[in-house]
Amino acid sequence: MVRRPMILLGAVVALVSACDRGATPPTGAALPDSADQVLWGVTTNITIDGVLRIKIQADTVYSYQTSQVMDLVGVKVEFFTPDGRVSSTVTSREGTFETRSQDMEARGDVVATTPDGKRLTTDTLRYNRTAQMISGPGPFVFDGPGGEHIEGTGFTADTEFSNVRAGQPRRGRPGVGDIG
Repeated sequence: MVRRPMILLGAVVALVSACDRGATPPTGAALPDSADQVLWGVTTNITIDGVLRIKIQADTVYSYQTSQVMDLVGVKVEFFTPDGRVSSTVTSREGTFETRSQDMEARGDVVATTPDGKRLTTDTLRYNRTAQMISGPGPFVFDGPGGEHIEGTGFTADTEFSNVRAGQPRRGRPGVGDIG
């Protein structure tokens, strides 16, 4: 009968020996700031004088009440003319919307298109509601339906891309706006 306790003791010793005593247990990483609300599948409509001018869609929204900022993931923004036509559509991996100023920033694989075939690609695009302008600090490529092509670093444009200006043009065949 001494045999059974010895086998049990041997199994416990083997199990304890197999444990890695040097590893620390996994812990959750603390977030630098936590959202007041997390929302999924959100659509926000912004009107000016009662007319729909901007439609923001996001897969996920992290809302911070104190700063009145929303961090967006999976972003699609549509800009509308005063008569209700879509003037351009912007998509990006993520972005930020400031509820006080209604300014926004799109980041990561930003693509902006217009119904008439204009296309601008960049990594960061900012929208200033007061000026009704978009801009970007980094490299961009703009192509228009008539063969217009502008590349450079830094740009400004209206939401219909009828006037695109490059801060530091690299090359292009301007047919819309100017590159200087």
